[in-house]
Amino acid sequence: MAKNIFSSILTNKCPRCREGKLFVSNNAYDLSNITKMNDRCPVCGQPTEIEVGFYVGTGYVSYALTVAYFVSSFVAWKVLIGMTFNLDDNRILYWLFSSIALVILLQPIFMRLSRSIWIAMFVSYNKNWENEPLQYNERMDEHMKEK
Repeated sequence: MAKNIFSSILTNKCPRCREGKLFVSNNAYDLSNITKMNDRCPVCGQPTEIEVGFYVGTGYVSYALTVAYFVSSFVAWKVLIGMTFNLDDNRILYWLFSSIALVILLQPIFMRLSRSIWIAMFVSYNKNWENEPLQYNERMDEHMKEK
């Protein structure tokens, strides 16, 4: 049974078959393999690097995820703890420092998530991937890969 797009993105699965792993290691905190991806999906054979420099655009996705994190954490902090903007109240500084520390700790997850979102934007799900081979694309040539 095929997963939906959101669960395949959150679990870092191939967007074409939604079954194969995109990353070599399942652990986002395996720092030696943090962004190391399989060359192709181990299940359907979909290339993970569609063209040279394909993942440069993930910076925009990662930025959007980080902004969403800060906005949501600010709203949650404001609702749960409450803040006032005056010189005697340091609660906003507590939010700021704790949010910065947490976003640094979450960065490996954000990096992987942004790559999963980025490839899912360009590779469509194919429910008949087993019967339909990959369409040839000139960007899939082996000589175009960086050595």
